[in-house]
Amino acid sequence: MAQIVAVHSFRGGTGKSNLIANVAATMVRQGQRVGIVDTDIQSPGVHVLFGLNEENMTYSLNDYLWGRCDIKDTAYDVSPILMAQGETSMVKGSLYLIPSSIKASEIARVLREGYDVVRLNDGFQELIRCLNLDYLLIDTHPGLNEETLLSIGISHVLIVILRPDHQDFQGTAVTVDVARKLKVPKMMLVVNKVLSAFDFADLRQQVETTYNVPVAGILPLSEEMVQLASKGIFCLRYSQHPISQTMKGIVDEICGLVVCQ
Repeated sequence: MAQIVAVHSFRGGTGKSNLIANVAATMVRQGQRVGIVDTDIQSPGVHVLFGLNEENMTYSLNDYLWGRCDIKDTAYDVSPILMAQGETSMVKGSLYLIPSSIKASEIARVLREGYDVVRLNDGFQELIRCLNLDYLLIDTHPGLNEETLLSIGISHVLIVILRPDHQDFQGTAVTVDVARKLKVPKMMLVVNKVLSAFDFADLRQQVETTYNVPVAGILPLSEEMVQLASKGIFCLRYSQHPISQTMKGIVDEICGLVVCQ
């Protein structure tokens, strides 16, 4: 049974797109068939990590939502891009990316008119079927809106990413509360951009006690990540880096679950 994993943050700038791209790449290295849907339609970005741009995209998620194409037409096989970024032998599965449009006119239309979230859910299920996916990862829009609530509500696993910041802590409390009301089967937290001066074990205990949710990983603020500047997939470029090892631990947590709704 395919698992739907929503990756969410209450605020922007937490590193959500980098997390989802690296989790997906790590899954593919383990032989999984994975899809990523960028539902952050107001401010899409995950496509940058895979080197896609407007010229590479015939259709986007926007086109599907407005009835211009089938959902399968928006799926791009980015497995060859992963092979180009790392050793070919590292990529054993397949990865498909469903990007949102980066055209200003398309983004403006979403902000002005919205879209049919029921059609979005139908698209998720069709992607799982037609691409024979093991995992569908949903990159959500920060904060809470109709699309986010749908993505959280239908997910088997919700990953909430936050920084060690009081605003993030307060927003995460809201997200966790909403997810519990939506009866999400499994929830986990990832703390990102943590200074090396922090006691990671103490921070983990503090966060888990605050939310009563397990912490799947704590990612340090990394100079190498900053220098990469979203020009590729970190765990393929720096496979032995502590961040890459933590990503593998997060994936092991996800893949160790088979959640039924």
